[in-house]
Amino acid sequence: MADVALAFLWHQHQPYYPDDVAGDNPMPWVRLHGVKDYYGMALHLLEFPEMRCTINLVPSLILQIQGYTERGATDQLLKASRIPADGLREEDCLFLLDNFFMANPEHMIRPFPRYFELHQRRGFGKNTAQEALKRFNDKDFRDLQTWFNLTWVHPLAFEKDANLRELADKGRNFSEEEKTWLLDKHLEILREILPLHRRLADSGQIELTTTPCYHPILPLLFDKKLAREAMPDVKLPRYTGGYHEDAAIHVSRAVVQHTALFGKPPIGMWPAEGSVCQAMLPLLAQHGIRWIATDEEILRHSTQGFVSRDQHGHVVNPEHMYRAYKVREGEAELDIVFRDHALSDMIGFHYQRSDPVTAAQDFVSHLQNIGKAVGGHEPALVSVILDGENCWEHYPGGGVMFLRELYRRCTTTAGVRSVALGDFLENNPPRDTLPHLFAGSWISHNFAIWIGHEEDNTAWDALHRAREHLRERSHAVLAPPEKLRQAWEELYIAEGSDWFWWYGDDHSSAQDALFDYLFRKHLQNIYTLLGDTPPADLSKPISKRVQRPTYSLPRALLDVHIDGLHTFFEWTSAGHYPTQTLRGTMTEVTPRAIKEIFFGFSLDALFIRLDLEGRAKQDLQDFTALRINFAEPADWQVLITWPADASPKAELLHTGKVQRQPGAATIAVGLDKILETSIPFDLLGVKVGEPVQFFMELLEGTQSRDRVPREGAIQLTRPGPDFELRMWDV
Repeated sequence: MADVALAFLWHQHQPYYPDDVAGDNPMPWVRLHGVKDYYGMALHLLEFPEMRCTINLVPSLILQIQGYTERGATDQLLKASRIPADGLREEDCLFLLDNFFMANPEHMIRPFPRYFELHQRRGFGKNTAQEALKRFNDKDFRDLQTWFNLTWVHPLAFEKDANLRELADKGRNFSEEEKTWLLDKHLEILREILPLHRRLADSGQIELTTTPCYHPILPLLFDKKLAREAMPDVKLPRYTGGYHEDAAIHVSRAVVQHTALFGKPPIGMWPAEGSVCQAMLPLLAQHGIRWIATDEEILRHSTQGFVSRDQHGHVVNPEHMYRAYKVREGEAELDIVFRDHALSDMIGFHYQRSDPVTAAQDFVSHLQNIGKAVGGHEPALVSVILDGENCWEHYPGGGVMFLRELYRRCTTTAGVRSVALGDFLENNPPRDTLPHLFAGSWISHNFAIWIGHEEDNTAWDALHRAREHLRERSHAVLAPPEKLRQAWEELYIAEGSDWFWWYGDDHSSAQDALFDYLFRKHLQNIYTLLGDTPPADLSKPISKRVQRPTYSLPRALLDVHIDGLHTFFEWTSAGHYPTQTLRGTMTEVTPRAIKEIFFGFSLDALFIRLDLEGRAKQDLQDFTALRINFAEPADWQVLITWPADASPKAELLHTGKVQRQPGAATIAVGLDKILETSIPFDLLGVKVGEPVQFFMELLEGTQSRDRVPREGAIQLTRPGPDFELRMWDV
């Protein structure tokens, strides 16, 4: 069994939200994730001084933190928070009602009675902000202003600060002075973030790395045609070339900023979105970068499939997966490591639903299994790389219990050693060189998120026209030098990956329109700064769609024979949830166990159908049970198991205890090509017209391995005899 060198890389990033020309910032996420996650992740490391890891701080994030702490920057939600509740105008109140519940309802609102009370009073899905306004008074709005900012403070900060604990314990009827103190506390915490990271780096506990300045997809700045290496038939923008000089500026700015702030230049880099190509290697080497990281799918395609995963997700040739490599272009040579995306996704998407101790043990068990699979005398390098902020709001208690247990086990388990990547590579230089570095990103080894869709290409073409206009004006020196400098800055901001992330049909959020607006505003600013009129098309949204639903609803009553066979016409009018529906700021690249579900009802029962990639009866042998959880009616569950030597069975549970109702209709289960079940409404106590909300989890032992939907629940209403007539009328 090989020892395991565990290399966490936490990627800390936010796009550059401020509109510096207008002096406005509509997005609060640097501040909120700052006082919660960037601060909290550093505090966790202080608790475990033996823990080693790498933290990647993106320059655009650093610039905005410094804006708050050094230049008096603010954001629209901070401004709205500071307005005295008795001085709120109607439009201010509507803004609060629409924006001050932007937090995970289950883990950041429900645990706090007063905040949850206000959330219920708001009536999302039932009332507009205007309709809900009459239910709120001055005290309600002041408590809402306070609780929104309070719930975004990291739990460890409450452990450190008795005043924060006292404020949270008070719960309601906050004063203006208490609210102002909390908002000032936000800024106090923000001031601690960068010095705390330098302290951890100076002690040798962490390595700090960087990303090109405004987080651009570096290969696409070199040459958009590189997208064809993974997608030969992709439709590209009209201008397919690149901007080498812009790429160089993004890299050099990152290195200069990092050196000034942390006292030494970075030697490692997480390229934006793990995007790599051969052509970028000399540029990185020229600026002192000695190692980079990306996803295992890039290794797979760089080795023509020699390093890959089988149909069960097991690594083929693991001794070649869990090691570093060299990559070379001309005289430039860098080290490169590849993230284990299965383990990274377990933290990002799955362990949030498990007991934290059990989840941490499961993670360490995977590490030990990797050590056994690799064997030999050299350590197995396991790189776990993911965002350092987005997943924790989906964990109970901000993930504190899980991270504490994870770090404890990672620092006390024999044969497992946490490492910073730069230190590991210095002591264990890679021997093998990849013949060619495949051009792609950490998502599906391609650039499909950022180029190819009509909206992405429209954005690239608009950026190119603005750049050409700026280049011509710069050569003619027709604007003051400071205005030219500002205009180029706006262009570099617009080259960031995040604007393109939200275009196309692969990601969506409630703020799609705002991201679209900000991208176009940065381009408009280029023309405005030069004294020119922006093109008319920049005043029109690029995004052509409204936010897409994640699932469709049943259109008619179903008549399903529960036998597990794929009978097409039984489910033609069912609701449908395709599990490839992606999250907003996060993407899971590990294949989902559940391919899709269908759901619907008769007058008497709820029907659910589960489709997997292959035959369900065979694929489900890798799992222990399917748990159907009901949010409405609350605390009910259906647990379906499939013993190897018996027919599948279902148990009805209430708050974890089996419920048997003699004489009542039973739950039917069919398992063959698909899994299908019928659950009588009367068993759940649901009457006609009452809501049903459910989500499902596949369990392996006690671990939740897949959840559908990923967040929230599917919402239905028990139908009455007139259901089909009403649907026909619609």
